[in-house]
Amino acid sequence: MPVEKVIMVAQEEFLRKQVAQFLRKKRIDVAECESIQEAHDYLGKGNFDLMLLDESLPDGSGPDFLVEVNLRPSKPMVVMMGAEGSVDTAVRCMSEGAFDYLLKPFSNEQVEIILRKTEQFAQVINVNQFLTQQEAEDTENEILGGSPSTEQLRKLIRRVAQTDATVLIQGENGTGKELVARALHKNSSRKDGPFIKLNCAALPENLVESELFGHEKGSFTGATNKREGRFELAHGGTIFLDEISEMSLPLQSKLLRVLQEREFERVGGNRTINVDVRVVAATNRKLEQSVEKNEFRQDLYFRLNVVPVHVPPLRDREGDVHLLSEAFTQRFIRSHGVPVKGLTPEALTALTTHDWPGNIRELQNVIERAVILCGEDGYIHPEQLGLTAPPQAGAGDAPTGPIEEVENTATTPATPTAHATDNGAPVTLADLEKQHILSTLTQCDGNRTRTAEVLDINIRTLRNKLNEYKEAGETVE
Repeated sequence: MPVEKVIMVAQEEFLRKQVAQFLRKKRIDVAECESIQEAHDYLGKGNFDLMLLDESLPDGSGPDFLVEVNLRPSKPMVVMMGAEGSVDTAVRCMSEGAFDYLLKPFSNEQVEIILRKTEQFAQVINVNQFLTQQEAEDTENEILGGSPSTEQLRKLIRRVAQTDATVLIQGENGTGKELVARALHKNSSRKDGPFIKLNCAALPENLVESELFGHEKGSFTGATNKREGRFELAHGGTIFLDEISEMSLPLQSKLLRVLQEREFERVGGNRTINVDVRVVAATNRKLEQSVEKNEFRQDLYFRLNVVPVHVPPLRDREGDVHLLSEAFTQRFIRSHGVPVKGLTPEALTALTTHDWPGNIRELQNVIERAVILCGEDGYIHPEQLGLTAPPQAGAGDAPTGPIEEVENTATTPATPTAHATDNGAPVTLADLEKQHILSTLTQCDGNRTRTAEVLDINIRTLRNKLNEYKEAGETVE
């Protein structure tokens, strides 16, 4: 991006006029300042692409002002100016974040070089910002989690994605069925083709057919133009039919033909249209029951259920709540621009012990609200989560999940409280981890292999942790 606005901060009037004249000939807007205070006033009125800052000013030090400028949210790139012999100052300025250093006196050609370097660097910054944004978007579309069920789901997706087989995704509301569909598309040979989605429950029945197959001009009242349907738009890619169980029986028969023949006609048309699409459907219902009640065609069910994919509810994804909570927290910190430091151990405990009837969607909403309502200390506390207290574990319940997750297990009297250590000091995450590992080891009768399985960690990791506790004087079975 070109340099459009420059602020020149120098006590010497001749130097300011010389540089300003050169820059204005290049149609660059220049603000001339002879003091730090004057520079403050200009910076408060708007943003600048580049600052030329003298190291010696009447009301303060240029290098000290450089530090202050670099703390601004919309900071310009700063090029320091100094006399010969100030090598130490130049080194200091560069270490404090100066973009470059000009030795006085300097020529217009040197200023020209500075401008080119600034523009090139700005382009690099823009590319990096774009890539960071793309990475953030990709992360948002990832299936996060380290639990066995989540890893099994990812393996199934990778395997199925390599084929064009029709997929039926089933799972509760909020489990991330659309993420699975997108992952299937992203990892397939069709990834460069379109991904077209239709929520069958979001449209009136009389519009779904037109949305799926398109319509010809004049085919019904309001059809003033020819329109391509979702199947045509998805040619060469993937069509995702969400809430497929809500589709009417007449439409189900038409969909069956598309799955069988890969052809259809637009509403009001007689020309057969052939398409090359991969069909992925999803539902929160058990379609087998819908078939038994004659609410869903059996032959269509068999056509859709070539590869069934079950997305487990969050309550069955041991340990994923912790990872998802941290990921959502960072996402909403970025999107809302709030200075949140993170979740407290007590907040993490509240999250991991909640039942999550709304699954990942509920967790996401809870975290977003908590980020916005974050405490004055910058941390998210349990009260910002707005969760009801979870029921106490009954007798015989064994702790499960990863080492970061701590459950209130009533049957483990040896487990200390999650609020303070024996000496009254606040409990740390390391303390919580140790409590959970040792209590799980006790529940597993000292069987380390079984303990590692329950904790969902590597046996080697468990051995290393136990050795650390032994060296610290802890009694380990």
